[in-house]
Amino acid sequence: MNDVIGAHRIDCLQYANWSEKIFREMRKGGVDAVHVTIAYHENFREVVHNIEVWNSWFERFPELIFHGRTGDDVRRARESGRTAIFFGFQNPSPIEDDIGLVEVVHTLGVRFMQLSYNNQSLLATGCYEAEDPGITRMGREVIKEMNRVGLVIDMSHSAERSTLEAIELSERPIAITHANPAFWHAALRNKSDNVLRALSQSGGMLGLSLYPHHLRDGAACTLQSFCEMVARLIEVMGSEHVGIGSDLCQDQPDSVVEWMRVGRWTKDIDYGEGSADNAGFPPMPDWFHGNLDFDNIETGLSAAGLSDTDVAGVMGENWLRFYDASFGPLAK
Repeated sequence: MNDVIGAHRIDCLQYANWSEKIFREMRKGGVDAVHVTIAYHENFREVVHNIEVWNSWFERFPELIFHGRTGDDVRRARESGRTAIFFGFQNPSPIEDDIGLVEVVHTLGVRFMQLSYNNQSLLATGCYEAEDPGITRMGREVIKEMNRVGLVIDMSHSAERSTLEAIELSERPIAITHANPAFWHAALRNKSDNVLRALSQSGGMLGLSLYPHHLRDGAACTLQSFCEMVARLIEVMGSEHVGIGSDLCQDQPDSVVEWMRVGRWTKDIDYGEGSADNAGFPPMPDWFHGNLDFDNIETGLSAAGLSDTDVAGVMGENWLRFYDASFGPLAK
């Protein structure tokens, strides 16, 4: 594991049903850092509870995991044989309508926040809305504040205009932590060439998703197809802007899909992209079921013709460089 020139291994998005089993698989799979979702639709107080739960896991399993806050914590994780856990929100709901909570959640250790999750938020438009008016008045102010404190702007579930405007407005590179290029698979959540180019030209990062609804051929997607897509993507974005954001939801019950998609905003069931056939979690591709399988991706990228340096970048070194530059206050 971690064979390619000693590369750090980082997964920049998971929402697994956390357990000692999964923490041990992270270590066995050589995963040095994971960005974990601690909010979908929670308000501020509910997120504080979720942090309390994570604190209890850090206390129970200190030999396996600890709370990561900086890029150096990824290096410390590797050196100590553990996994650094970085907190993120998939929705800005935890800051409610209070811009002062941006600094508070950063102080609590949150390092990523999506400006929208599928729907219109107070900040930006989600990718499922019919119209995209772009970044809102509050969104512009929150972007400035996120830049100031070192909270990364994530546009994974946001619509096209909002995403392009966030890239333009932000003084710091943004991230799309878990999505794939639309040229490979035209899911609503996957990103156009215009977004990919703007993201890379601004120094941003794209984390490639392994969630079957974002993959060509879904659960039947082959490792070869995925890795050939990465090779083509590098031609569009450059190798230094591509990483992994698996969107792994290991061991989650199907009921969690309803919370992810519905929250409290509707009484009906939202099936996301497609029809009611998308109820519940789809099966994962046979080459990636969890943290034990990152070696398969590394091997596949090499087979697709990527250099050792490019493979190392995709597997984690690109994210590590981004973490180093992004999590502290904006230099004056």
